[in-house]
Amino acid sequence: MDKFFVLSLLGMLIVACGVSGSIEPDGDIDMIRELENFDIGGEDDDVVDASAVPVWRSERGSKVLMNVDSFNAVGDGVSDDTMAFRKAWETACSTSKSVLLVPKGGTYLVNATTFKGPCKDDLVIQIEGTIVAPDEPEKWDPKFQRQWLEFTKLNAVTFQGDGVIDGSGDKWWAESCKKNKSRPCKGAPTALTIDSSSNIRVKGLTIQNSQQMHFTIARSESVRVTEVRVSAPGDSPNTDGIHITQSTNVVIQNCKISTGDDCISIVNASSGIKMKGISCGPGHGISIGSLGKDNSTGIVTKVVLDTAFLRETTNGVRIKTWQGGSGYVRSVRFENVRMEDVENPIIIDQFYCDSPTSCETQTSAVKISQIMYRNISGTTTSKNAMKFACSDSVPCSNIVLSNVNLEKTDGTVETYCHSAQGFGYGVVHPSADCLTSSDKYSAASDQTEVPELVELHLPTEHIVHTEL
Repeated sequence: MDKFFVLSLLGMLIVACGVSGSIEPDGDIDMIRELENFDIGGEDDDVVDASAVPVWRSERGSKVLMNVDSFNAVGDGVSDDTMAFRKAWETACSTSKSVLLVPKGGTYLVNATTFKGPCKDDLVIQIEGTIVAPDEPEKWDPKFQRQWLEFTKLNAVTFQGDGVIDGSGDKWWAESCKKNKSRPCKGAPTALTIDSSSNIRVKGLTIQNSQQMHFTIARSESVRVTEVRVSAPGDSPNTDGIHITQSTNVVIQNCKISTGDDCISIVNASSGIKMKGISCGPGHGISIGSLGKDNSTGIVTKVVLDTAFLRETTNGVRIKTWQGGSGYVRSVRFENVRMEDVENPIIIDQFYCDSPTSCETQTSAVKISQIMYRNISGTTTSKNAMKFACSDSVPCSNIVLSNVNLEKTDGTVETYCHSAQGFGYGVVHPSADCLTSSDKYSAASDQTEVPELVELHLPTEHIVHTEL
């Protein structure tokens, strides 16, 4: 990091320390250095070119094509092609350098299935056609209550293509307790799940109209998702776009997500999550959490969102935890984010309660600290452009704001703080003075600036689902 930046920031932290009495300059310098150095690498160049995949095995060991049609798949959208997919998988998984092909032009009806590894080396799942789920919840196999297409125990596998995975979710949404209050709250399947796997690449697919979550990455490491499109109506309940749980070293890059819930959600035991070039909306924004439900422990660390556009979402960048939980969220950087008509652009909510009944007041909480918001701009539809609603007993700390400019087209904006500590430098609009004072609100008329930094130009065995 530039020496001038470090010295200037140190001076600013000393000033902040005098105001709040709770900031340790050396520790915060280390924290910001860590966040600055945690960057997203370039896109992998080892994804297989679909046009170059041959249909035979050569003496040199070229790719071996396993077309699901060759295993008696019909592809008319009506006939049950589940057995054909299972047989194609068994053959492809046991054959080195194979390609399991779902060909273009077909619509394949497939029931809930787990595709298990480990498999032979260099397996590619090439989806060019459409895979569609049965649309009747009453006929769903109860053994697969939360999964539709699940891939587990894989290593070095590539999923790619211009095809579609369609969850046929309309009837599931109609039966959700969030749309039909007379119905009980219960889980529904995730369209695509990658579980207990490593070195996975997913590129180019469209996942749409899932019964609940669209794409879950669970208990996995070294997963890269690029140019994936997720689509569902804005009123479809619990249809998170990409859900990351118990996973490390995950990169989500150049993805366009439109859903009825979080575009991206990151939950317990996840670390090293990097998101770049994300388009989100409609939806509930990009969220860490929820964490801590039912007095559970939640831990999420080292998360970066760099470059995103959110339009007409209910939240922008959000951290949400339930009362009564434990654990921590720390070392998070949200930067280079543009928002358009977002209801809650920046929000930390430690009183999250996604329940048909009110939640009990509790003193324990997931600790939230070392959260940086940098280069964030745009418009909001509510007066609280920034909201830090933190626990009385476990306050939020080391919240850093830099170059934040949020406006409301038809009124003034404010910052709400409760039990939150931190500081801002550069232009911070609306003011976030409440982070270091007893005031619960800061008005938009005052901008928080630190003289030393005004001229500084910074460089730009079951998966646990905690919500129904």
